[in-house]
Amino acid sequence: MKLTWRTADLRLAEPLRISRSVMTRRDAVWVTVEHGGLRGWGEAVSSAYLGLPTERILKHLESVRAATERFPDPETAWAETAPPETGTGRTAWTGLPPGVLAAIEAAVLDLVGKRAGEPAHRLLGTPEAPAAATARTIGIIAPVPAAAQAARLALGGFTTLKVKAGSPDPAEDLARVDAVRIAAPGADLLLDPNGAWTERQALELLPRFAALGVTAVEQPIAPGSPDALARVAERSPVPVIADEDAISYEDALALAGRVHGINVKLAKCGGVRAALRVHEALRGTGTELMLGCLTASSLGIAPAVHLADRARWVDLDGHLLLAADPWSGIGGTDGTVRAADRAGLGVRPAGAERGAGGPGGPHGDGGRHGSGRPHGDGGPHGSGRPHGAGAAR
Repeated sequence: MKLTWRTADLRLAEPLRISRSVMTRRDAVWVTVEHGGLRGWGEAVSSAYLGLPTERILKHLESVRAATERFPDPETAWAETAPPETGTGRTAWTGLPPGVLAAIEAAVLDLVGKRAGEPAHRLLGTPEAPAAATARTIGIIAPVPAAAQAARLALGGFTTLKVKAGSPDPAEDLARVDAVRIAAPGADLLLDPNGAWTERQALELLPRFAALGVTAVEQPIAPGSPDALARVAERSPVPVIADEDAISYEDALALAGRVHGINVKLAKCGGVRAALRVHEALRGTGTELMLGCLTASSLGIAPAVHLADRARWVDLDGHLLLAADPWSGIGGTDGTVRAADRAGLGVRPAGAERGAGGPGGPHGDGGRHGSGRPHGDGGPHGSGRPHGAGAAR
């Protein structure tokens, strides 16, 4: 097996403002695992919030190159890097940040599927290709443009809208949610303050948002106090979903039965098998699974889409926030994400569907960081742009 990678520049269609940051772009690192003339692909994205600048992604990929390339084939790599209770404990990839681990795992899963002629969801235990309505994010913007965006999204087929909150003046958030409710009266409304409130503020504000039609809230209070989050969940009129307080498997276990939901993002937990482990741990606890994502391309979102049938809440719209998604294959523009029934992850470069051979741009980094080889399996070209970390979603 051979492990290579290259960087790409992902730019948002418009700035995304949340309570702690504003994002306009981020780097993606496309990870490739090659064996027997086929390639599997995965994606890691830079995230300042998760402490994962591009340089750190590249450093960690370099650190596991030799160990990964010692596997005789992707099937062996998949079997021998399973989570601790089902395999040898990821010895080859021990110590990797979850976002890097998820990208390598996705590339191996993609390649295993291609070699077997099976889609990823089938390899993960779901016979039929999952499809699920996804939430679509509306950032912290004024009520009038928020309403216009909500109306447009509802007309396009979105049935769940996630409204960001956490403005210095909560009245602004209330006005935004009210405007969205009026513009899209049939949509379920999720609220996401990204940990902007205190416990007292959350208990005061959540009944007011519930009266406006909010059906669930993600991480209403600052992370770091799971007990406080559990107290909010106990008194909240709407389900409380842990996000920033639920990074690891151990975090999820500690909150199981104490909050209504856990937002599992593959870049937080370490990939599809880690997500399935969390899902199994939550079974019977009264805490349900939400599948979320960072802003990423369809390549980065695809592994989670193959798990979408396991989640009560699905928020896999990161690729829809981009000005130009360099990959395709998971849908979403009509409000529904769909796993492809093609072998592997089922994604393809966006340009391939137009016969253009994939997105343009120079061939990655070259040297030890880029493949410097022809783009087999339809892989797009990297951008070679600077390795800025961007903001976290």
